[in-house]
Amino acid sequence: MTERGRGPLFPYGVAEVTGPSMVPTLCHGDRLLVRYGAPPRPGAVAVLRHPFRQDLLIVKRLVERRDGGWWVLGDNTDAEAVDSRTFGAVPAALVLGLVRARYRGIRPGRQRSAAVVLAWLVSAVRPVPADRSLSRRLRAR
Repeated sequence: MTERGRGPLFPYGVAEVTGPSMVPTLCHGDRLLVRYGAPPRPGAVAVLRHPFRQDLLIVKRLVERRDGGWWVLGDNTDAEAVDSRTFGAVPAALVLGLVRARYRGIRPGRQRSAAVVLAWLVSAVRPVPADRSLSRRLRAR
C-alpha cells in the first residue's frame, strides 16, 4: 500500500491497495480516500502500520478492541493471513485512519465503448462504510 496527500492541515489522503486480502470489499489497484485521525470503531476499514514492520502500511477491517489494541482481519479468508491471526492485536497508536471511499482508476485500453465507460462511472467510486454485521460474524469465529 502506498499513501499520498496527507498533511497537517488536510486530514484526508489517498492510498492504493496492493494484494488480495480485502477482496471483495477492496481489490488490488483500488485507490482509497482515507480520513487520518478519525476515531476507530468496530467494523470500519482502516489504514494502519504493520506492528512488526512499521514502514509498511496495511488495510484491514477493525473487528474489536482488545487488551493491547485492535484485532484486525482481512475480508478475504482465502488470502494469506497477514492480520491479527499472525501478529496479534495492533496497538491503537498504529491505526492511522479510516477508509471513507474507494475508487478504481481507468485502465488504459479497456474503455473503448460508451457502455464500458458508463459502467466504469457507475462502479468507480463507492463509499466504504463500517460493516458492523461483518464485524460480529468475524468475532464469532
